[in-house]
Amino acid sequence: MLYRMNLEARFNDRPVFVTGADGFVGSHLTETLVEFGANVHVFVRATSSGELRNIRHLRDDITVHRGDLRDKHSVTESLKAMSEYSDTILFHLGAQAHVGESWDRPYETIDTNVNGTMNLLQAIVDLDLDIAKFDTAGTSEEYGNVDEQMADKHEYEDDGRVLLSERSPVNPTSVYATSKLAADFLTMNYHDAYGLPTVTTRMFNNYGPRQNPRYITGTIITQALERDIVELGNLTPKRDMCFVEDGVRGHMQVALEGNPGEEYVYGYGENVSMREWTNLLLEVGSEEGYWDNPEIVQREDRYRPGDSDVEELLVGYEKLHELTGWEPKVDWREGARQTIEWYAENPEKWAGRVDWR
Repeated sequence: MLYRMNLEARFNDRPVFVTGADGFVGSHLTETLVEFGANVHVFVRATSSGELRNIRHLRDDITVHRGDLRDKHSVTESLKAMSEYSDTILFHLGAQAHVGESWDRPYETIDTNVNGTMNLLQAIVDLDLDIAKFDTAGTSEEYGNVDEQMADKHEYEDDGRVLLSERSPVNPTSVYATSKLAADFLTMNYHDAYGLPTVTTRMFNNYGPRQNPRYITGTIITQALERDIVELGNLTPKRDMCFVEDGVRGHMQVALEGNPGEEYVYGYGENVSMREWTNLLLEVGSEEGYWDNPEIVQREDRYRPGDSDVEELLVGYEKLHELTGWEPKVDWREGARQTIEWYAENPEKWAGRVDWR
């Protein structure tokens, strides 16, 4: 495909630095960058017992830097390695990225996502690094629910659904969403103050192989693989589900062509209720022979606290499409098939991490 050939040519031999490289999206991004011949440096937590779990197969093709985003010294020491290069692209995907856990670990979430972002940005300034782009990965959760006082500032589809874009008001409803919004603003602050070529991206609900099984897609699949009942929380919220392969390509195209100081949002461009998403996953898994019609049960103890759940997310990605031609390539059924297949073939990767046992 032409878009793939163009990306591969532009990343060949280019120095890149990836935080969160061993995470879900980060590992897929790192894998693609290695495949495209980039000079890949990754930053991983030195204290992580699962270090390189998702990118161990790439160990000979990457330069590993160990530290902690919350520790300015280790961040600065790691980034010193990029001083010998020019036009480095830095992908900042490292974060505490689970909404539910942000309520259980609020201080860690703020420290990692806010102070960690500032540590990176300040280290670049202190080291006077020559970077081509700094991409901070945000989240669709930053939009939250529509504040009635801001309702007339939103865009709406003909059927009344709220269409979220770079112009939409934000209204974070969780510690996680607030921390990511703060990271977004810090990223723009360092563009305005120091001229750093920063961009922010808001991906809408990535899913796919390697995702933490505590997210909704993994929670559904892992339970269906092991028992006849799938216990879930609130199934009425709607989400715009984007396959990780498409999300990675969005990051890469924004990093190459995004205008410094600007925000870019992207996703599938359609949304689905979590009940419909559950039904789709279970249907695809049944068709592929992985299980036989598990029962769906809702449990109140799996709901988000109070009124913090976001009711509906739907992206309008016209800005990115017009700039780069980006659009999703993987439909929901194919994405579901690939995701289920990974969980089924890699139980050792998730067995000890689920929250439903």
